[in-house]
Amino acid sequence: MPTARERILEATAELLATKDAPAISTRAICDRAKVGMPEIYRQFGDKQGLLVAVADLGFERFLANKRHNPLTADPVADLRTAWDSHVSFALANPYLYRLMFTPTGEAGDAKPEAIKEAQSLLLSAVERCREAGRLRATPELAGQTILSANVGVCLMALSFPGLFGNPDISHSVRDAVIGKLTGDEGEDTRIGTATVLAQALVGTLSGTAPVDEAALHHLTRALSPEGSGP
Repeated sequence: MPTARERILEATAELLATKDAPAISTRAICDRAKVGMPEIYRQFGDKQGLLVAVADLGFERFLANKRHNPLTADPVADLRTAWDSHVSFALANPYLYRLMFTPTGEAGDAKPEAIKEAQSLLLSAVERCREAGRLRATPELAGQTILSANVGVCLMALSFPGLFGNPDISHSVRDAVIGKLTGDEGEDTRIGTATVLAQALVGTLSGTAPVDEAALHHLTRALSPEGSGP
């Protein structure tokens, strides 16, 4: 049987499905959770503490979703997929998302670790782009830029759906930001291949990585003008 704390959290989350946090009264939460008003203060200190706990649960769901983003052979395409899944979560949980990403007062105190994990997951995705020779900024800057733009697009779509709710806007910003950071797909793709080759050679010459003759031969062929060297 759920504890009083669990019932309060569940009731608050259910009410957040239809309205913003400031519009939810503690009385409504207590009625839905079937607890007395003092129980909120015993469990969470006050309503603000309750909202912190609910936001933390939201981040757990958000990060679990992020951890299950698929990985393919194309790390840049995976970045776009991760962007779209972020937007999908926001649109499916508009009031919860606003609570998570627009904290006020003490509600923001519990968020930094969750934001850091979101950045860490994104950094891993960006590192894959760097390893493939498809990154034009430091991984840290690229990750911060993508997350900032992604959150901004979501908040604008939620706050002004009539002006910014068109999915094409998200796609446009996504492609502009990720394209700028990873390089225009229309450019000579041999540039990225050359970067990978250079990284492989540095690892070989420094003794930090063994020689992979087959991989080097494949990369050298890719760099030839016709893509088919000897």
